[in-house]
Amino acid sequence: MTKPTVLIIEDDASLRRVLEFSLEESGYRVLTAESGEEGLDLFRIEGPSLVITDIAMPGISGYEVLKAVKEESPDTVVIVITAFGSVEKAVEAMKLGAYDYLTKPFGRDELRLVVAKALDFSGLQAENARLREVLNDRVDFSHIVGISPRMQQVFEVVRRVAATEATVLLLGESGTGKELVARAIHHGSDRSQGSFVAVNCAAIPRDLLESTLFGHRKGSFTGAVSDRAGKFEQARGGTLFLDEVGELPIDLQPKLLRVLQEREIEPVGAEPVKVDVRVIAATNRQLRQAVDQGSFREDLYYRLAVIPVTLPALRERRDDIPLLVRHFVRKHAGQGVRVDEGLLQKLSALPWPGNVRELENCVERMLILRHKDHLTIEDFTPMEQAQSSDRDGGQSTPLLNIPEEGVALEEIEKQAIVEALHRHGGNQTRAAAFLRIPRHTLIYRMEKYDIKRSYFR
Repeated sequence: MTKPTVLIIEDDASLRRVLEFSLEESGYRVLTAESGEEGLDLFRIEGPSLVITDIAMPGISGYEVLKAVKEESPDTVVIVITAFGSVEKAVEAMKLGAYDYLTKPFGRDELRLVVAKALDFSGLQAENARLREVLNDRVDFSHIVGISPRMQQVFEVVRRVAATEATVLLLGESGTGKELVARAIHHGSDRSQGSFVAVNCAAIPRDLLESTLFGHRKGSFTGAVSDRAGKFEQARGGTLFLDEVGELPIDLQPKLLRVLQEREIEPVGAEPVKVDVRVIAATNRQLRQAVDQGSFREDLYYRLAVIPVTLPALRERRDDIPLLVRHFVRKHAGQGVRVDEGLLQKLSALPWPGNVRELENCVERMLILRHKDHLTIEDFTPMEQAQSSDRDGGQSTPLLNIPEEGVALEEIEKQAIVEALHRHGGNQTRAAAFLRIPRHTLIYRMEKYDIKRSYFR
């Protein structure tokens, strides 16, 4: 059986020899380095199971070693060594991802115990990674990034529910990735070979929504010149994703309830038809509050919320922001663009009301407008700086910059709509409130000016 490899980075030669002897005596393969620079070179060549590093060293500090190791190999376990009375430094290292710490002076038994526990933890991580790969063969999480506890809880629920036929209600703010989660559930289900059909209940005019969902027969109403299959029939054998289901008109809710209860639809102008389809719904509204207000049926709410899954806002999972930024950089620019730590810290501190969607748009713009071959805080464009200043209560730039020679009124209106949607991550309800207009008016104007909501998602 291969011995676990431990890398010791310690500038004190006598302590380094004691550590090396103690761990070799315990059956480990031990590598040593007297500086952070040498240690990182060894780490990249040897790929040890465990790194033990002193915090206070000349040149590259233990903090920098820890950050570099975790950036290049997040699953590698790191133990830090700190002087007596400097526990706060160890705590800071733990926040950066260290597994544990040793405070000088420490005995051989303490060293061996901490190392054994760390390697046991590393083994569990490796086993969990193996199991995740097995599970991910069934559930595709490739487009959903997250290591925070809140996202791990979401992943666990998705894995459990994917293989069932249960109706799922995805809750959360706009831009949190509800459609991605719905697709992951579909991919992991026995219906994965069937169609995944998505419908935005808020984007379809009320007069067309019933026909769009349930279909119609020729001559059932003015303009029905031929039979039309609705979205439920198109999703037969697969999954229908009802986005923004909280916007479904109250008079159409009984028809959706009938589908969930009886597994049949009633096309406009036709007899009921049996359908085999799984429903996943999503909303950014507080449906329980809508039930209390009488705008959403209680029986439909409980039918939809068999398995409720709440997706956290980005501000509730800040640990994921650096990971998401690097993911979006790879998505839009490949592997060759690096991101400076200062920029990651800046982005991690912002509130992101548009959530993951807003963050991706921000990263894409920075990549397009960047000044160097890597992203720095200088690439955080004036538009983002103005928005973050406005959110923090500072002075914002004018909403519209009208040129001296004048401009068409329609252009001003279009620019205002684009700005409102951008500020609110594509959330039409918030954008309409921001512009002091009804939501249906906003949707009409977006269609008039060919403004695609998907751009802001």
